[in-house]
Amino acid sequence: MKKLIAEFIGTFWLVLGGCGSAVLAAGFPEVGIGLVGVSLAFGLTVLTIAYSLGHISGAHLNPAVSVGLWMGGRFSGKELLPYIAAQVLGGIAAAGVLYIIATGNGSAIGNFAANGYGEHSPGGYSLASALVTEIVMTFMFLIVILGATDKKAPAGFAGLAIGLALTLIHLISIPVTNTSVNPARSISQAVFVGGWAIEQLWLFILAPVVSALLAGVVYKYLGGKGK
Repeated sequence: MKKLIAEFIGTFWLVLGGCGSAVLAAGFPEVGIGLVGVSLAFGLTVLTIAYSLGHISGAHLNPAVSVGLWMGGRFSGKELLPYIAAQVLGGIAAAGVLYIIATGNGSAIGNFAANGYGEHSPGGYSLASALVTEIVMTFMFLIVILGATDKKAPAGFAGLAIGLALTLIHLISIPVTNTSVNPARSISQAVFVGGWAIEQLWLFILAPVVSALLAGVVYKYLGGKGK
């Protein structure tokens, strides 16, 4: 239960910090933080939770990460579904808090930092572009996570590497999909936007999970005894 509570809190922080920065601060007149600021915000949420709660739950904060770690032989299958449930619920709770804050000045929520493609992509990118982006970005994210947390990797730096990797991923892919690589983050925003966000949600669940499975297999080979 302590692990699940840690995952709930950690994912709550990721969604509130990352999506909150996008909804509240990215375009704030004259002093908005822009895409670079949002990218840093997502990375900082992971960095801070990795060092504060990572020793309790591993700080997955993302169903794709849990799936990739399970496929890579780093995580028990019996814990997989409870972790995913805690992550999704934490994300939705954060989106609820963000909804209350964002509408506090009478504003509509707009796209609420939801993930999308086609007309709902920030840059108007196609379904194919979005699919490739989410697959590649999630794959590289899991490779970094699996490598940085390997017992053969330098100790104490995993959180830094993972946080910076997520920052880089957002710097690349916000214009394409608003960046998911995390089904819990996508579900949480789509629940409040509804409509098109729910209709396109399949991509932001399927692509990260499939890519995480692939990364788990690849890193198991790369990091195995026969390397």
